Amino acid sequence: MYIIGIDPGITGAICFFENGKVLDVIEMPNMPEGKKNKKQVNGAQITNEILSRIEAKDKTKIRVVIEHVSAMPGQGVTSMFNFGQSFGVLKGICSALQLSMFFVRPAKWKKYHNLINSQKDSSRTKAIEIFPYISHKLSRKKDSNKADAILISSFFYKSLDFNENK
Repeated sequence: MYIIGIDPGITGAICFFENGKVLDVIEMPNMPEGKKNKKQVNGAQITNEILSRIEAKDKTKIRVVIEHVSAMPGQGVTSMFNFGQSFGVLKGICSALQLSMFFVRPAKWKKYHNLINSQKDSSRTKAIEIFPYISHKLSRKKDSNKADAILISSFFYKSLDFNENK
């Protein structure tokens, strides 16, 4: 099973995961939007990143798992609109590529990894503990979004494994 785990949003990340191993993890491709250093996700580059990694794969064995987040208290209208736009771009890309999509709430994968009520950087520590060979990709504090994408992929993989063995 080939899993593409996605922490959506402009500062999110994409993890490419197969048979229990992290193959790669990248920052969410983004590009400038208008003025004032605003950014938006780069749908064309996201598509290229995904296609370059799945071109020889059987699409029926690919699962895209996107974190399903909603508005948080204190988040502004503009930032929520931008986040929703990013989420929509990801769904559109997956639909156009005819890839199966699954959505997981943060509480679900965080509970599985024992990260409820922990600091943001705890996911980075957990990902390094489980997948030490990828630690070079998680060396900066801002790499916690990459760690989230890895843990989302891992959660989904373990959930599939559990369900298939019932």
